[in-house]
Amino acid sequence: MIEILQYPFMQRALLAALLTGLMAPAIGSYVVQRRLSLLGDGLGHVAIAGVGLALLTGQQPIPVAVVVCVIGGVIVELLRQQGKATGDVGLAILFYGGLAAGVLMSGIAGAGAGALSQYLFGSLTSVTDGDLIMVAVLTVVVLVPTIGLAPQLFAVTSDEDFARVQGLKVRLYNLIIVVVAAITVTLAMRTVGLLLVSALMVIPVAAAQNLTRGFRAGLVGAIVIGVVVAVGGATASFYADSPPGAMIVVLAIAVFALSWPFSILATRRRKVLPVLPELSEDLDQPTPHEPAPDHPHEHNEVCGHQPVRHGDHIDYVHDGHRHAPHAGHYDEH
Repeated sequence: MIEILQYPFMQRALLAALLTGLMAPAIGSYVVQRRLSLLGDGLGHVAIAGVGLALLTGQQPIPVAVVVCVIGGVIVELLRQQGKATGDVGLAILFYGGLAAGVLMSGIAGAGAGALSQYLFGSLTSVTDGDLIMVAVLTVVVLVPTIGLAPQLFAVTSDEDFARVQGLKVRLYNLIIVVVAAITVTLAMRTVGLLLVSALMVIPVAAAQNLTRGFRAGLVGAIVIGVVVAVGGATASFYADSPPGAMIVVLAIAVFALSWPFSILATRRRKVLPVLPELSEDLDQPTPHEPAPDHPHEHNEVCGHQPVRHGDHIDYVHDGHRHAPHAGHYDEH
């Protein structure tokens, strides 16, 4: 490992891989929760249009691609929210329109489709100091909302109607998810490439879900796995003399495969656990309440305790019984 750090280009590559491993699973957790695992692929094709436009105008590819990708993602999300396009139709527009526009503009610029290859498959070892600074700044832009707004984004991606009833600005949070995903996809084209970025957004999340319970634990686990596979894949590609992007994704798939038995064991264990009597009753019927003694913990959507709808409010399963929020404290029933 000390040998690899002697090369400045590998120092930059490892830092870029580390930053990509941080941000891709962070936003990927919400993309998976929203059941839009192919969103990264669609945004990647829009980023290709941004690269083609940069080649056509003689600008730097990453800034132009970020702007184009964000605009395209926002337009499709607004159309979806207004009911003028379903999720599948929106993704199809992203796929085909972005890819066609990128190849067309690259051809007009005289660069040809071959000029897009380093962005399609990644070129981690060619990251410059300027690229690294930009990736570092935008990584902060990605991590601030994905971690700081975790309860709100989780609520919106889990159940939009319930989040709307709770007074959350669903449209705004959905737009934040799309914008952050667009930034992540565009930055990742320098590491894993636009064709493989969706894998880095989804696979660590799936592996973390096999190993953890609860959204917050899954989010942290996905980020840890993302960093490990990104840095590990970049290191392995140096010694194996192989493409870094492909090595990173293959390593992520290997981690997911290793996590699969844990998911099976956890599922079997839950099947043999006795059903809590509190959960087997009719949840719409009122039950006696008793104040929960000494309860410093504050329940919320991502606290790790199972939420259960009970009439007009949400209870949380805690120590074998349900806690119901009531006038600044919790009742047991």
